[in-house]
Amino acid sequence: MSAARRVQQWATFGRMWYLYDGKWQNPLESADKIVPYLDGSHKPIFHPLNDSGDHVVVINSRDIALPGDEWEKRVYFHHTGYAGGATWTLAWQLHEADPTMIIRKTVYNKLSKNLLRRGRLARLHIFPDDKVPDSILKNVSAQMRQLRPVPRRLDHYPQEELENFPKIFDWPKDHVIN
Repeated sequence: MSAARRVQQWATFGRMWYLYDGKWQNPLESADKIVPYLDGSHKPIFHPLNDSGDHVVVINSRDIALPGDEWEKRVYFHHTGYAGGATWTLAWQLHEADPTMIIRKTVYNKLSKNLLRRGRLARLHIFPDDKVPDSILKNVSAQMRQLRPVPRRLDHYPQEELENFPKIFDWPKDHVIN
């Protein structure tokens, strides 16, 4: 058996670690991408009763982007288990309190509702910024592609690139628009 074949088999049956950058990503769409890696449905050996999923490390969860006015409209539910212990929290309030909680709750709700759900969620590692402990980062073997590109701010472009950008009107340097 060749070495390439052995590596392929190890990647099929072993638990891989994937890195996902949540910067400027919609957590609802990101959860759709993360869940197959947690439950193992992207592998050819998948079975709903087997726990063959991988680890997913999500970074930059502080910089997620909800579309439209969902920061003010989306509500997250929590119950303490006691009578009268139900609370509803707006997305911006939950994100202010814990920047990892929106992604965690979204992925939890997208996972299959069975006894394996909490074990699969335990393989989801979320960090509010790009500072990941070396003990976790050394395990990461692949990176998941972002769903949409992160736009660059205008002040992040070099001055030379701004000056060489094609212009619709070629105004003189001393021209002032009123």
